[in-house]
Amino acid sequence: MAQRYLSVGEVADRTGLPVSTLHFYERKGLIASMRNSANHRVYRREVLRRVSVIKVAQSVGVPLAEIAEALSGLPAHSVPDTDDWARISEVWHDDLTRRIKLLTALRDKMAMCIGCGCLSVKRCPLVNADDHLASEGPGARLL
Repeated sequence: MAQRYLSVGEVADRTGLPVSTLHFYERKGLIASMRNSANHRVYRREVLRRVSVIKVAQSVGVPLAEIAEALSGLPAHSVPDTDDWARISEVWHDDLTRRIKLLTALRDKMAMCIGCGCLSVKRCPLVNADDHLASEGPGARLL
């Protein structure tokens, strides 16, 4: 059976993304297309799973550069298998765990902080939790 390719419009319809976003992902190296005999951009069906992973990763705050790096290890012209996805999951596990802890703290302490009114960068448990860099002086230390 011949490989069925999807047009950019079909991929947009299936993923719920605008065509411009798919073109952007392609420019960033997240997905790849090829040209058919009419010189139209077409995608292999596997792109649907890649786009789904990109959307989910972006929704939890994973930067596009990290997504691109993770996807670069996947097979280019076949459906990634369970082991491929497990490798990506392992790479993102610690960062996602850190983000979850930070978001949980923000959720649980936000009302208290807004209500306290101190706006103190020195004392705020959200902005300045466990400030190990304060001893190095004022201002941004990691930028």
